[in-house]
Amino acid sequence: MLDNNKIVEALRSVKDPNTGLDIVSNRMVEGLKLTGNDVHFTIKLKSADLGAKSAMNFACIEAINKVYPEAQVHIHLESTTTANEKNQGVLPQVGNIIAVASGKGGVGKSTVSVNLAIALKQQGARVGLIDADLYGPSIPTMLSLQGQRPKVEMVYNKHKIVPLQSAGIYVMSIGFVVEPEQAVVLRGPRLGGIIKQFINDCMWPELDYLIVDLPPGTGDIQLTLVQSVPVTGAIMVTTPQEVAIIDAVKAMNMFLLPNVNVPILGVVENMSWFTPEELPDHKYEIFGKGGGKQLAKKANTMLLGQIPLVMGVREGGDTGIPITLRENHPVKDVFSKIAKNTIQQVNVRNQTLNPTQIVELKQ
Repeated sequence: MLDNNKIVEALRSVKDPNTGLDIVSNRMVEGLKLTGNDVHFTIKLKSADLGAKSAMNFACIEAINKVYPEAQVHIHLESTTTANEKNQGVLPQVGNIIAVASGKGGVGKSTVSVNLAIALKQQGARVGLIDADLYGPSIPTMLSLQGQRPKVEMVYNKHKIVPLQSAGIYVMSIGFVVEPEQAVVLRGPRLGGIIKQFINDCMWPELDYLIVDLPPGTGDIQLTLVQSVPVTGAIMVTTPQEVAIIDAVKAMNMFLLPNVNVPILGVVENMSWFTPEELPDHKYEIFGKGGGKQLAKKANTMLLGQIPLVMGVREGGDTGIPITLRENHPVKDVFSKIAKNTIQQVNVRNQTLNPTQIVELKQ
């Protein structure tokens, strides 16, 4: 007599090719029915699983026959892909992909990416973070992950990278692969290949948001991203000064090109004013004023928030303890507001616009 619970436990040894989780925990097994020695059930496959369906089929049969050699296993493989599925087979387990971009370096884009990711996690979301700034990966330092290496697992004869975790978010960076002092000397095709690896060869779990911290400008990495995944929207980071706004407009306009068509979710203005720790009510607008609002107006979007220039933000990045992990710090509340506004903007975007399409750029 076959035991239902033992069958379920056996199936827990079979992995989902996308996330590395077992197919039972990932709710891929439905309609389990035992009749004599016959075992019938359905496996719900997402579009990205289809290439591994034969291997999954044999893995299920093997797992059950280890427990019950006499069992006759009958599996129905069913695709759950729908026309409305946003990710077109790429990262189907990820709800929203958000690019964090800037026109120039040094405006605090990585600081915004890290703290936004943690603030979204604190709002109850499941969050991942890709450090796509391949030439200057700073996120390992910001999250106290220096020197750590991701594990590599074999899933259906393919090598899969397991993202590292910090502060409850899943993280992938080239900084986990190269030494801190090692210069990253790569040309366009290789840059694109690494970004595609971070997307296709990492075992990202079910996520509500995947934040992608882009390098400044409009280069190969930005183009590879929009050609590889349907980006839900972009967040532009700038400082208030005119020089930063000029470059940010150029970077923003890349996303708004008709053949790219990635919505701008909002603008984050960093270093909006200097506030000494001992004088929290004082504001010194040393980089000017109004740049974030100006950029948001040009993009017909909202200013998600203004981040003051305070010592704690810099210290958080250098020590690997981001400001959003510090209790009772006023800037933590700023990032909490930015996260709430981002969630609101993503919801509005998804309710009012069609899903973003993967970009096909013609040379």
